Amino acid sequence: QVQLVESGGGLVQPGGSLRLSCVASGSIFRFIPMGWFRQAPGKERELVADITSTGSTSYADSVKGRFTISRDNAENTVWLQMNSLKPEDTAVYYCNSKIPSKAYWGQGTQVTVSS
Repeated sequence: QVQLVESGGGLVQPGGSLRLSCVASGSIFRFIPMGWFRQAPGKERELVADITSTGSTSYADSVKGRFTISRDNAENTVWLQMNSLKPEDTAVYYCNSKIPSKAYWGQGTQVTVSS
């Protein structure tokens, strides 16, 4: 069964950093664009960063310059380095294919930015 498992979230003060990891159980993911999504309470899930299989990246305006997405296809892993975190970054973060599949949504990892 193909599965995505996110980790690395936590509680951090404004201005702090976190690095999220997403490990895929199936090698299919190394060939497709992947994305990090987030969902804050009362809001819709949104794509914040994505990366092609060859490493080209794009970011939502709200995180540009602060977040960096990367991947290691050999390790079936995608990361999201988050710097200069703000309270409005508080959300559950998920990884999925850039065009998300219902079948691949995992539990996500909670990121809370608060003093």
